Amino acid sequence: MSNFAGDGLLPAGAEVDLDNCEREPIHIPGSIQPRGVLLVVREPELVVTQVSANVTEVLGIAVEDALNAPLHTVIGERSAAVIAKATASFGDLRERNPLEVTVDGAGGATGCDAILYRESGGILLIELEAALGPRPFSFPNTYLSVRGAVGRLNRSAGLGDLFDTTARAIRELTGFDRVMVYRYDHEYNGEVVAEAKRADLNSFLGLHYPASDIPAQARALYEKNWIRLISDVSYLPSPLVPAINPMTGAPLDLTHSTLRSVSPIHIEYLKNMGVHASMSVSLLRDGSLWGLIACHHYAGPHLPPFGTRSAAEFLGSTLSLRLVDRFGDDELRTRLASQAVLAKLTAATLDEGESIVDALLGEPDLLDLIAADGVAIAAQGRYGSRGTLPGEAAVREVARWALTTGDDVVQTDCLSRALPDLDVAPELSSGALALVLPEGQFVIWFRAEVELSVDWGGDPHNKAMAVREANGDGVRMSPRKSFERWREIVRQRSLAWQPSDSELAAELRGHVVEALYQRSRGEVRLAETLQRSLLPVIPELLEWSLSAHYEPAAGGRIGGDWYDAFALRNGELAVALGDVAGHGIGAAGIMAQLRNALRAYLFDDVSPVVALERMNDFTTHLLPRAFATLVVGRIDLTTGHVQAASAGHPTPFLIDGHRDPVPAPIVTSPPLGVRGAAYRSSQLTLRPGAGLVFFSDGVVERRDEEIDAGVDRLRDALRLLGGRTYRGDFSAAAIWESVRRADVDDDVTVMAVRRPYGRRAGTRTEAGTGNGHAVT
Repeated sequence: MSNFAGDGLLPAGAEVDLDNCEREPIHIPGSIQPRGVLLVVREPELVVTQVSANVTEVLGIAVEDALNAPLHTVIGERSAAVIAKATASFGDLRERNPLEVTVDGAGGATGCDAILYRESGGILLIELEAALGPRPFSFPNTYLSVRGAVGRLNRSAGLGDLFDTTARAIRELTGFDRVMVYRYDHEYNGEVVAEAKRADLNSFLGLHYPASDIPAQARALYEKNWIRLISDVSYLPSPLVPAINPMTGAPLDLTHSTLRSVSPIHIEYLKNMGVHASMSVSLLRDGSLWGLIACHHYAGPHLPPFGTRSAAEFLGSTLSLRLVDRFGDDELRTRLASQAVLAKLTAATLDEGESIVDALLGEPDLLDLIAADGVAIAAQGRYGSRGTLPGEAAVREVARWALTTGDDVVQTDCLSRALPDLDVAPELSSGALALVLPEGQFVIWFRAEVELSVDWGGDPHNKAMAVREANGDGVRMSPRKSFERWREIVRQRSLAWQPSDSELAAELRGHVVEALYQRSRGEVRLAETLQRSLLPVIPELLEWSLSAHYEPAAGGRIGGDWYDAFALRNGELAVALGDVAGHGIGAAGIMAQLRNALRAYLFDDVSPVVALERMNDFTTHLLPRAFATLVVGRIDLTTGHVQAASAGHPTPFLIDGHRDPVPAPIVTSPPLGVRGAAYRSSQLTLRPGAGLVFFSDGVVERRDEEIDAGVDRLRDALRLLGGRTYRGDFSAAAIWESVRRADVDDDVTVMAVRRPYGRRAGTRTEAGTGNGHAVT
């Protein structure tokens, strides 16, 4: 099945040209590069069900004889036994690659690297490449080959030094004529930030390349398979026989294949550059593609052995980790300074004797929080500004545009594109970051134009050229052939707003809305303002599903329910759902303090049980009349392991898909606000397809029935929604809709997190099958 189902990709086997290459299903090409042979095997019988057509040339056995034959008749008893032993072991097969085997091929006995990986449905893929390089291959050999380079990376003084060291090391290791470190911007245009090359080659350093050079589906594959080699761009693809995998009735997914055939458009692109062989190594940050190590060879075909490629991948991973460390240190210093400013601004807004406008434009002011040339704020019927920015009429026009987006935080680095009719000189304001506040109020930062000169590898606006077909009957679109340096002057753009800018703005917005709420009049108006300000934006996960739903009690009464979910620094997901006793402004204020305290404790990398102990101390000492329940979890998105602790809160349901929903095995301890309370830790592991459903007591409590009836009703609904065969909506909102009644006596909060079915790269589960990890 396609990994990109529903995204409008072309059918497998469809004709591809430059007009539709961005929709090419490159993960199911139906062929391989013939530097090796591919065998598709059914487990556990180890029967060959599909082969690459070059099996006769490589192994000396006819295609029809290889199909439906036991593996040992195709590669020999001894080699088949080595593979059978490896597949019977627990863990990720790719951690054992390559297996060293000897096969009796068309040219006699040949040493081969057997590269194994699994797909769902009992499908085992075996790639056989002629063994090259030092033997035996092992992780110690890989590490020894790059140990010096790793040491140099660790001693690098800055990012430029990191990039240069990596490029030189990869070139020394692999022998490619040119090795480049290629970095993406926020629009996935690439820039060559480091280069090691043959002395006679012209330099690509500093050149930019448009995002269309590497389409989105190719970038998605780079995040799953971290290395890709084309040893000879003139290769003739070896098709798979049969074309459709008989076990699935669909084209074979070659996402993780080392031999996967590549797009003919990409081959033509490389040929236009004069490249005869290429290799790419992914650079990831928090699981997302940040850049590439791109290797080009011009002298002819080039085939680094598997061990060398693994060493290059190891270096790429090391560089990725160093980048994360470097960015993490820089971000931590910046965040600490920004949080100090944010705390002062927040404190200023709490003084109801001073207007919100004066509080935010005092000392420090909004320009100390987020770097910009000017800032404007409209709140409580007043308007104020600092710095250089357009006139008030233009500012309010930008505010109206931000409101139409439907988002609370809106940004652009090109106002002329977002608002083409806005009459503002770009040298005055070219970018804006806007906070949309209730009732038409706003905060907007403005940045002036920054004129940039960008050197591209060819004209980025002329990505294609028309080529007449060889038979003269038609014209098709081909990748461009010119890669000469082309300079573009970029106008009407400001410096881009960084994710940290948006995060700070969102945090400030929450505090400002809370301050406005405190100053507003009328219970309904208060409820709406507070609800918008305190409900968090939960992270979007690449593989796992995560959703939350909150609904106030009938009549718009302000309550004490809250939920939270955010990524921790180690990549785990923190989840929490709590309930403060009572209603009204007091309960909401306690809720906000508890939520922020819990975030701080969890971000300090403590376990859920330690977080509850600190929360209870916080509550009993600083909120002595408060009483609240809370359940907290930390979820490892790679393994599904969950640490959890509960302070008197209703136990979440564990849904599996293989069995009926049951209360999760989480020990319940006393609520918050009980002096001397002790809290106990619980642990569980979510299998693929399993999940947790957190809920507040308003979901299951009714005035006219026992609470057990409500719990049973929720369990029955989850049984229907959480089954493996169910293909409908398993969101928190859908769960509530399945059990709701017209009259809601209390606040209702539901949060659902679920691990996906299936298998992904680089993970292992308790059942010995892999599963993809998420990125926030």
